[in-house]
Amino acid sequence: MSWSTREVAELAGTSLRAVRHYHEVGLLPEPERRSNGYKQYGVAHLVRLLRIKRLVDLGFSLARIAEMGDDDHHPAAALRALDAELAATIERLKRARAELAVILRHHAPTDWPADLAPAAGTAGLSEADRSLVLVMSRVLAPQRLEAYAEMLRTQVQDPTDGEFDALPADADEPTRQSLAERMAPHVRRVRAEHPEVVGPHTDAPRGARSVDEIAGAAMRELYNPAQVDVFRRVRALLAKEEGPR
Repeated sequence: MSWSTREVAELAGTSLRAVRHYHEVGLLPEPERRSNGYKQYGVAHLVRLLRIKRLVDLGFSLARIAEMGDDDHHPAAALRALDAELAATIERLKRARAELAVILRHHAPTDWPADLAPAAGTAGLSEADRSLVLVMSRVLAPQRLEAYAEMLRTQVQDPTDGEFDALPADADEPTRQSLAERMAPHVRRVRAEHPEVVGPHTDAPRGARSVDEIAGAAMRELYNPAQVDVFRRVRALLAKEEGPR
């Protein structure tokens, strides 16, 4: 009994492409050819093909099947290893589904960490703000990040937010100074209500200096020059009020 490539693929419940790929990677021996040049598959090929398909359906990679060779009747060690991999995959998928639920519930950006997602719907952030939060999530310590998320969830929107977001890069100095002076009270209040966010970043994984450098670089690229200047003016106003520390 012999079959063509298409016939043996149909019998095994797989595709022509799969059969050809198994030949290419050395999993399935090449059959003899008929006088007309067509391949002639026998029962041994069908059995091997059925075993390959079964192992693939179980979750084995082709590389792992190749490593097993002919020891595929009951490869206990390989089965246990695969079971552990599948268990880890299931846990990862469970976590992913839980995070997707949080993202959907809070209409959060998909690139934000799950801990920050609940704050997304209440913070009223611009695209630049959201990008800055994303960058900061990679440099803050876990406890500091939690405090940062709490600040985003609870802060009251500043009436000047829309004005700041629309500030043109060539805004004149009086406009910048006026905006900074009106923003300062809100920033002062946020700092007072969330001191754990603005304190020294001594617990940062990469060190406090790294936090300052990365945050500064992100702000310079995400905001236009006038907006960055307003940030500096607000900082100067607050520093002047607080005095030397």
